[in-house]
Amino acid sequence: MTQQKVLAEGIGTAFLLISVIGSGIMAETLAQGNVALALLANAIATGCMLYALITTLGPISGAHFNPAVTLAFALRGDHAWKDVPAYVIVQIIGGILGVWACHWMFDQSILQTSTTVHRTGVSQWFSEIVATFGLLFVIFGGLRNKPEAIPTLVALYITGAYWFTSSTSFANPAVTIARGFSDTFAGIYPGHIAMFIVMQLIAVAIGHVVLGALFAKE
Repeated sequence: MTQQKVLAEGIGTAFLLISVIGSGIMAETLAQGNVALALLANAIATGCMLYALITTLGPISGAHFNPAVTLAFALRGDHAWKDVPAYVIVQIIGGILGVWACHWMFDQSILQTSTTVHRTGVSQWFSEIVATFGLLFVIFGGLRNKPEAIPTLVALYITGAYWFTSSTSFANPAVTIARGFSDTFAGIYPGHIAMFIVMQLIAVAIGHVVLGALFAKE
């Protein structure tokens, strides 16, 4: 594994969180209490950033920006297990740094802890299984049938999943952890992070079995 790959994963995850947190702050400020409009802006900005990041950094690191995706690729045999810890660590660190950069840009306290307490419960936990499984579905389906479309597939999926999942589709342990450090529109109460991550990892296990059969290599 090269330093270039690790750097790409760190920068990519940082910019992903900048898009999530920054657009959430901007949207909440400008929407004047219209939560639906704020969520729409948040979703579109995140989808746009994902398309840009995957297109530019995919050829370097694979553009995972997500420990669940890294683990799923390792289970498939497409990513070396020895490289998993470095990817996961840099994704988490990059995500937190992205959150802090956002706070600085918007003249907020850099160090925060989220007080958003509505992201919990069985329905939202199940939602994270669906959201993460769906993300892996479009990634591996894209790899199997149309690799060049993956940036578009992932961007469109996440933009839509903000709306059709009750959890607004975190689908990413690094993003989940980082969002606990922001008491803004996109935050999650730290006490609720663990169950989201457990559900995301359950989705990886389900995806390994189901998607392995569905998109089996010929």
